[in-house]
Amino acid sequence: MSTEATEPDRPSPPSPSYDPESRGLRLVAVLLVLTVVSGLIDAVSYLGLGHVFTANMTGNVVVLGFAAAGAPGFSVSHTLVSLCSFLVGAVAGGRVAGRLGGGSRRRWARVTLAVEAVFLGVSSAVAFAAPDAKATVYTLIAVTAFAMGLRNATVRRLGVPDLTTTVLTMTLTGLAADSRAAGGTGRHSPRRSASVAAMAVGALLGAWLVVHHGLGIPLLVAAAVVAVLAVSTSGRE
Repeated sequence: MSTEATEPDRPSPPSPSYDPESRGLRLVAVLLVLTVVSGLIDAVSYLGLGHVFTANMTGNVVVLGFAAAGAPGFSVSHTLVSLCSFLVGAVAGGRVAGRLGGGSRRRWARVTLAVEAVFLGVSSAVAFAAPDAKATVYTLIAVTAFAMGLRNATVRRLGVPDLTTTVLTMTLTGLAADSRAAGGTGRHSPRRSASVAAMAVGALLGAWLVVHHGLGIPLLVAAAVVAVLAVSTSGRE
């Protein structure tokens, strides 16, 4: 009686590893777009809400000094509302980071951006609904500053070099100090230059929209852009 030899089972080829963090836009691109949004938000706040910043707190501290000295066109109360709301937002962002920061960066970034989009959307709705009400100014300052504080706490914990999304002093310093003219390599110059350009583009767009269309439309544009990022961000740099 003959027996048929059976072929040994061949190992199946290894399946490619699946990394959910890589799905979507990389964080560098996302943070550059958020820098555009920051320029837009500061154009809205400075030009439309009484010479106050809600994204750039360095400028706000200086503005507070101007206001305290009685310089015309500046308000202590506006500036304090912005600073305090930003700090509360940063505290909230820190708590979110503590809860979600140890897990998926993609999920963490998307949750934070979704919340920011909601707050900016609420700001836009308020600006459309009651553009001339005195309370609108304080509401827009508080809500946008809170959203920016939340985002800044997240961006800080993500730790992507040269992309803070709201301030450019150290970015410009690095661009100059590490340039070939200063004896450096200029290795990070493209990213730093892109960050500066993104802020300028956002400020230009925001100023044009505020001057020609009021506050509601630029805030709506900002909310829409951040909402798109909230559903398309990856966890990879």
